[in-house]
Amino acid sequence: MICKIGHNPEEYKVMSNITDSTVPTKYWHKLDDGRVQCDLCPRACKLHEGQQGLCFVRANQGGQVVLTTYGRSSGFCIDPIEKKPLNHFLPGTSVLSFGTAGCNLACKYCQNWDMSKAREMDILAAQASPEGIAKTAKKYGCRSVAFTYNDPVIFHEYAIDTAKACHELGIKSVAVTAGYISPEPRKEFYAHMDAANIDLKGFTEEFYFKLTGGHLDPVLDTLKYVHHETDTWLEITTLLIPGYNDSEDEIDRMTQWIFKELGPDVPLHFTAFHPDYKMMDTPPTPPETLTRARTIAMKNGLHYVYTGNVHDASGGSTYCPKCGGLVIERDWYVLGEWHLDATGHCAHCGEKIAGVFEAEPGHWGARRQVVQPLAE
Repeated sequence: MICKIGHNPEEYKVMSNITDSTVPTKYWHKLDDGRVQCDLCPRACKLHEGQQGLCFVRANQGGQVVLTTYGRSSGFCIDPIEKKPLNHFLPGTSVLSFGTAGCNLACKYCQNWDMSKAREMDILAAQASPEGIAKTAKKYGCRSVAFTYNDPVIFHEYAIDTAKACHELGIKSVAVTAGYISPEPRKEFYAHMDAANIDLKGFTEEFYFKLTGGHLDPVLDTLKYVHHETDTWLEITTLLIPGYNDSEDEIDRMTQWIFKELGPDVPLHFTAFHPDYKMMDTPPTPPETLTRARTIAMKNGLHYVYTGNVHDASGGSTYCPKCGGLVIERDWYVLGEWHLDATGHCAHCGEKIAGVFEAEPGHWGARRQVVQPLAE
């Protein structure tokens, strides 16, 4: 089978053993010039026969857009749910994490570039059906399955089928995503997600365009949609990059927008940049930058603001917005003191803490366990 790679019309590659992982999709339409347009995300890639979209995994084959990585993964690992990061969704529990290859953004600082920027099928070593993934999660006692490492938007069909299989076994589904998706597929996607951490990568169009190859407004639309129109538990992550999106003014405007459009209870994670991919010359984020951002966000009324990718027990712990008491202590991914009652209220004052909580915290800790998916 011949598939065109990238944007060079002369560049072709023979891809073998792709048939079993190729499935039809529905978010596309034909154009008058004979091409087809992918309608999954705002990129709206227009494809000739045999050509792939920027995401690498969706292609025009036989005059229709197909997904070429269904049932193929770059590997499976059991993580703490806090690593996604999700601090208000089943704290302390384990989550079975996996991804595929490709991405519909082109972030110059990508922290998972070996998978999200992959252009080779051989990175997808693990084969797993949705039912096999659900059974694997059940076997290892995971409360949820996370679509992560690369963006699940681009393996939309595979993620939804896996979420359905997980729900049949009582397992939750989690999306770790940039939120770059068009309205119609977005509606279907989040109807099957129990929780999501969405990257708000910056708060200027210039940042999005120059550093990610995307646009800001579609992400803001997704954030509003998920919070107001779905039952999906939402948390937000912003990776602060020195000199690019870490100014006090930008953080102030962004957190004011979150408070106004989403309210005070959506948790926000400020995480530290480490030099990677095409931004190796940019210095790491100083811890004090994260602390300053957290202070600004809380001043603007946000109740739950966290620091990540640095050791900061205070910035990683949850406090009651009413009395200020410690309700969930965290040291990296390890839970300490727990002061929530069985119904998710502050044990100090009775204030309801926003989130999805069980009567007792999980005890997975900071472990990371690589596993092999079970057969269907």
